[in-house]
Amino acid sequence: MTHSSIMVDVGKWPIFTLLSPQEIASIRKACVFGTSANEAIYITHNDEVFVFGLNCSNCLGTGDNQSTIVPKKLEALCGKKISSLSYGSGPHVVLCTEDGEVYAWGHNGYSQLGNGTTNQGITPVQVCTNLLIKKVVEVACGSHHSMALSLDGDLYAWGYNNCGQVGSGSTANQPTPRRVSNCLQGKIVVGIACGQTSSMAVVNNGEVYGWGYNGNGQLGLGNNGNQLTPCRVAALHSVCVLQIACGYAHTLALTDEGLLYAWGANTYGQLGTGNKSNQLSPVQIMMEKERVVEIAACHSAHTSAAKTQSGQVFMWGQCRGQSVTFPHLTHFACTDDVFACFATPAVMWRLLSVEHEDFLTVAESLKKEFDSPETSDLKFRVDGKYIHVHKAVLKIRCEHFRTMFQSYWNEDMKEVIEIDQFSYPVYRAFLEYLYTDSVDLPPEDAIGLLDLATSYCENRLKKLCQHIIKRGITVENAFSLLSAAVRYDAEDLEEFCFKFCVNHLTEVTQTAAFWQMDGSLLKEFIGKASKCGAFKN
Repeated sequence: MTHSSIMVDVGKWPIFTLLSPQEIASIRKACVFGTSANEAIYITHNDEVFVFGLNCSNCLGTGDNQSTIVPKKLEALCGKKISSLSYGSGPHVVLCTEDGEVYAWGHNGYSQLGNGTTNQGITPVQVCTNLLIKKVVEVACGSHHSMALSLDGDLYAWGYNNCGQVGSGSTANQPTPRRVSNCLQGKIVVGIACGQTSSMAVVNNGEVYGWGYNGNGQLGLGNNGNQLTPCRVAALHSVCVLQIACGYAHTLALTDEGLLYAWGANTYGQLGTGNKSNQLSPVQIMMEKERVVEIAACHSAHTSAAKTQSGQVFMWGQCRGQSVTFPHLTHFACTDDVFACFATPAVMWRLLSVEHEDFLTVAESLKKEFDSPETSDLKFRVDGKYIHVHKAVLKIRCEHFRTMFQSYWNEDMKEVIEIDQFSYPVYRAFLEYLYTDSVDLPPEDAIGLLDLATSYCENRLKKLCQHIIKRGITVENAFSLLSAAVRYDAEDLEEFCFKFCVNHLTEVTQTAAFWQMDGSLLKEFIGKASKCGAFKN
């Protein structure tokens, strides 16, 4: 995910209208927090840190309890390079720096600042116990508890523990950071999130764990009993989760295939299921939409948001007091804007990066160079159209090309390879897959790609194609998909299409594709379907 196309506008957050254009222009990162979204912290391009707003429970960290509409500098944090920040609605603030240090301030009635006392924190103080030896990379807060994730995948929690949200096995408050172990022992945590009084973690193999309050099913365990130690969300065992996000009492999870799951409280439609019933176990949502690349929620609100691969941003849940029970397409370019304009309170779900990110990851750079005449050193001609590629990428990514290039390739010649056994959309999708790891084709073309994947021995691509076809089967295309599955020896798919045709027999036998079917195949289908008793009526 690159942010290069988006210039985030802090002006969508009303509190920033207090600043002059010069001050706005100096902002590199920002976070709006507070019970009524009336406090803010921002970091400038030269790494100075400023706060302004109400100063409820000393959450501005200025050392006095005065509100201020003029930004005040927080000297203690200047030059510290803040990398992650979270606001607990208690209220308290916890952040970590690029060096892995953790600072906290604000309300501390339940030791949520982790310094072993319950005295209010009036300025940022480093959280030292058990964390000094760790490089912390991410922090998260619930209403009165806090969590910190270290670079090596250890998770620490502290603060209010009435429901087990600290994961220590008891309900005693935790005055200093304590490592969360039990089921997480020996696992490498890569992502964390907090609901009001619950906690969630994702580990590096895609498993999800939850603990704490579960009265609305927000832990996704199939029941609503609280958990005092981390408990695996067994219902997600067949998928690999990359990102987790918590609302007030609901949870969202995003898988490596871009699928979105939701569970927990649903009074405002925040699960996106189209109704307002709580879900005790994960339910897949936005299934008919394209792949999701980012999810967003915030523990002080009942709002959910998601962004798809093409950059569409959807929102649902409590939006300006209304209940939106189904993901609604917005005109926004980033999920942050959903919270600025529609959440209550309109606080940020993450520390917002305003800077123009020109950095591209290796994967993003490769994706960008697919079919680029400027950098390519090889062309394919299919159906009279050219596709520009890079020999090195094809050799690295595909055994078929590696063998082909080794056997008869003059490296100096700029060549054109003619392809006649596959169509242009199919071959282009295949080459693009080598650059992006993903496929975007209608099921009818995915059949042709399945044939190509079979002949090039690309097993993962075969699976992807079968997935697309299964998700895209309809009464109209079922028979053509079935005959193609037979043609390409895709047994698993053939079985799937056959069952679909039998289950929708009346409708599919009325389609043109049924009567255009190859005679022997038709005969075979009728024979096989009769054996299943499909033609009894």
